[in-house]
Amino acid sequence: MLSSQLEKKGFFIATLITFWYSSNIGVLLLNKLLLSNYGFRFPIFLTMCHMTACAVLSYVSIVFLKIAPFQRIKSRSQFFRIATLSVVFCGSVVGGNISLRYLPVSFNQAVGATTPFFTALFAYLMTRKQEAWVTYGCLVPVVTGVIIASGGEPSFHLYGFIMCIGATAARAFKSVLQGVLLSSEGEKLNSMNLLLYMSPIAVLVLLPAALVMEPNVVDVTMTLATEHRYLGLLILVNSAMAYGANLLNFLVTKHTSALTLQVLGNAKGAVAVVISILIFQNPVTFIGIAGYTMTVMGVVAYGESKRRHK
Repeated sequence: MLSSQLEKKGFFIATLITFWYSSNIGVLLLNKLLLSNYGFRFPIFLTMCHMTACAVLSYVSIVFLKIAPFQRIKSRSQFFRIATLSVVFCGSVVGGNISLRYLPVSFNQAVGATTPFFTALFAYLMTRKQEAWVTYGCLVPVVTGVIIASGGEPSFHLYGFIMCIGATAARAFKSVLQGVLLSSEGEKLNSMNLLLYMSPIAVLVLLPAALVMEPNVVDVTMTLATEHRYLGLLILVNSAMAYGANLLNFLVTKHTSALTLQVLGNAKGAVAVVISILIFQNPVTFIGIAGYTMTVMGVVAYGESKRRHK
């Protein structure tokens, strides 16, 4: 009986992890397909579609499906803190999507792997939190690897690289800021409720930005939809997958641990790189692969060092 229950639980977790990989890598590849191959050059509008899906599906999941307990905002100050996080979150997602217009997924993932470097930097600057010197030492190959990969990247694009670095830094800044702004026990929100509140705010921020910076988005989208029959469906699926990635992040952490999610995240980047190269056939060099490998190894060593010196 116990063996059967363990087998069922193991199968459930394995299924969760499979869907987690599929949604995270799928949304990344679909973003690249839409923004580069389909000529849908509207990263702000695409991000707004993602946030709209997250707002609607988060509400359905929490209020009707009870996937997570509903948590109310308790004060005006908590609302403004969540709004601040939402704006930073918008910046990170938009920057990442803009970078995909100019960079291959493989290089995008290499740069994104430097998140621990920026997290450690912002944690020190904002909270004076210090790690062991060994832990900081592990960040050297993280940064060095990206520098090497940049030099060996045949499709290197400076603007795309700056956007990718900015998105990576914003993602790290948001994680540190979240710990600072929502630090009291009464104001802490689980990731699903935080997404529920951040998503509508993000839509309100992105809508005027899209209208000003991408004024012809509706006309061009309608034209592209006549040329590519499944464009609308792809955007819809892409937006749903963006929510699915967040939902599965929550479920995998709930049924395993944050450490498991971190390990899976390290492996996810490598899997995404291999799949993207096979699909998009972007040229790679030995130097680029060596640089990315060094970065991933540095990230793994950094995570292990943090765990040991906690």
